[in-house]
Amino acid sequence: MKILIVRAVMLLSIALLFYSCNPVTEKPVGLNPVSKSYYDQHNGYSEAVVITSASHKTIYISGQIGDGQDLETQMRSAIEKLKALLDKMGGSTNDIVKMNTYIVGYDEVQLESFRKVRKELLGDEKMPASTLVGVQSLAKKDWLIEIDAVAVIPL
Repeated sequence: MKILIVRAVMLLSIALLFYSCNPVTEKPVGLNPVSKSYYDQHNGYSEAVVITSASHKTIYISGQIGDGQDLETQMRSAIEKLKALLDKMGGSTNDIVKMNTYIVGYDEVQLESFRKVRKELLGDEKMPASTLVGVQSLAKKDWLIEIDAVAVIPL
């Protein structure tokens, strides 16, 4: 009799385990719907991808490159392009939460100039999480700097 009870409990446990592993096919209640849109698509590339929810939109901005012959001029230009893109989307550089900067042939002596221009154009309070990476080259020979960013804009 004891063995029958143990078997029954084991079978019931296995049945409950299989039942609990079945995927839920109903839409969960209370989740915010999100939408994804692509900004300025061309040549297999999107200038930005925007994820919009009920409370905010998150903008993933592709690398911005600058115009000019030297690093400082290109950096200013790239940040201005970043600012203009955010402005078109209803945001500002204050909404940037993550920024990655890639500099060709980076040398530590460039850090002070980099910080000066960034502070001048972005301020120096509430700075986003940032990464600065020295690289051997970018997609085109004349590009010396590329900056990508993620921004979160409250709705």
